[in-house]
Amino acid sequence: MIEVTKDILKKIYKPRPRDSKKYDFGLLIVIGGSDFYSGSPALSAMAAFKAGVDMVRIIAPKRAADIIASFSPNLAAYPLEGSHLTKKHLATLISMTESAKEVARGNAAVVIGGGMGRSEETQNAILEYLAQVSVPVVIDADAIYAVGGKPEIVSGKPFLITPHTFEFFVLTKREVYKLSEEEKIKMVQEEAGRLKTTILLKGATDIISNGKEVALDKAGTPYLTAGGVGDTLAGITGALLARGVELFTAAQAAAYITGSAGELAAKKLRESLTATDLIDEIPNVLPKF
Repeated sequence: MIEVTKDILKKIYKPRPRDSKKYDFGLLIVIGGSDFYSGSPALSAMAAFKAGVDMVRIIAPKRAADIIASFSPNLAAYPLEGSHLTKKHLATLISMTESAKEVARGNAAVVIGGGMGRSEETQNAILEYLAQVSVPVVIDADAIYAVGGKPEIVSGKPFLITPHTFEFFVLTKREVYKLSEEEKIKMVQEEAGRLKTTILLKGATDIISNGKEVALDKAGTPYLTAGGVGDTLAGITGALLARGVELFTAAQAAAYITGSAGELAAKKLRESLTATDLIDEIPNVLPKF
């Protein structure tokens, strides 16, 4: 059993060579959003930048993409026709994913799920996309619901799933909410092994397993219940995967960064803490050289 500490960050963040080039530290694609939920992909992208990724490309339905592009000049948002993701968008998604992989010299990853909605056509489009991609993917929020209907889609692929307790039930049909920590650990490890994937179960103690190893992250605060914190975690995780960090290690580091940044924000803001406050504290958690 591994207990995650700040030492894990020293394995990932090292002084950069002077001849570093764009995309040496990753290109992340964030797929999400809908007419109602426009903030989710933006939060993932903002967190990814603070975690050190070189570039983020957001793909979202037009209204969400237009709103996101107005937030900051740092955010590049590609608009999809319509109010939500459907199969007609698959060719664009696959093309942009392959393009990212090529231009970033393999240093690419995807975050998918935040704010997408759970209509049948969106869920089916998510599954078809996941069946066709080979880059590392963080599967979050509404994409977990899609995978819950066809969990074999993740088997053996470089995917990392980030459920809270109810989403874990959606994914596995097993209830963990009322279990002891020891029982939760055992169940997460069993399900990660059964699904042949990596799972980060979010909670007071984050439980991470690839089916073989288990890691526990205890960083955090009760004030991390605000909307958007999960999107932030997904973005940090995606940033680490894009820069080539292995799945199990990336999940541990992302959980630690999220929890520790949340602790710093909570000391100042307590009940007023929001996801953007957490994002602002990420630089204060990362190693300084």
